[in-house]
Amino acid sequence: MLQGKTPLIIAGVLALLAGLLAYQTIYLKEKKLKEGWDLVPVVVASQDVVEGTPLDYELLAVRSIPRQFVTPSVVVPDRIDKVIGQKLMAPIQAGDLILWSLLQSFGAFEHLSNIVRKSGRALTVDIGASGGVGGWVRPNDHVDIIGTFMDPKTNQSVTLTLLQNVIVLATGGITGGTNVSALDKSDRAYANVTLMVLPEEAELLVLADQLGGLHLSLRNPDDLGEEEERTQATMDTLLTGERVKALKSRREKTFQVIRLPGKSAESP
Repeated sequence: MLQGKTPLIIAGVLALLAGLLAYQTIYLKEKKLKEGWDLVPVVVASQDVVEGTPLDYELLAVRSIPRQFVTPSVVVPDRIDKVIGQKLMAPIQAGDLILWSLLQSFGAFEHLSNIVRKSGRALTVDIGASGGVGGWVRPNDHVDIIGTFMDPKTNQSVTLTLLQNVIVLATGGITGGTNVSALDKSDRAYANVTLMVLPEEAELLVLADQLGGLHLSLRNPDDLGEEEERTQATMDTLLTGERVKALKSRREKTFQVIRLPGKSAESP
């Protein structure tokens, strides 16, 4: 009786051995593949989240994945506070990676044209570190544009205000809808600004940019009144001090210099 079952037993043992061998082979291959993986933590959804939901800590979790699968578009734990309160633009499921492009403030398809007013134009001008008020100009600020050129008639440098009260649409790639606090410091730097101007003003600025250097001067947000009459600053007015003397009294009245009690004019 037992002899009749021997072939079946042998076949079962061989099948078991084959299964064990296959499992061991797969396990060893997976182990070899994972030996080179450097696991890093990333932020994922802890549960299913519907579109438009503001994220909070309860909706998020941390999971480790191979570094080779982590791109700059993936949110990492040390920046998790930047996504709190941000709304999702698409639904996600538990375990899905949290991507910057999923958040409304970081939409990858922002169109600058949507914030250009009708009959206006967006024009980008290059500026240096000093030309942009030390990097303090921000989208939605109002600025005056100053240009320095060589006067062909006198062969002297002339500086004058070209445009006043111009709206800044963007600084580099940052617009008014960008969550600046979520950006790295290096991503906030810019070498150009985009301004909202009339078509004729755009032509003037393009020519001015070709002929000389442009600078911005930043205005107070409440100082958006009518344009003022401005004169030109020339080499003569600079060296003689003529213009400085004429503007001194006006400057003191405008800024209302306050001296502390008990301090003389000579005190530092």
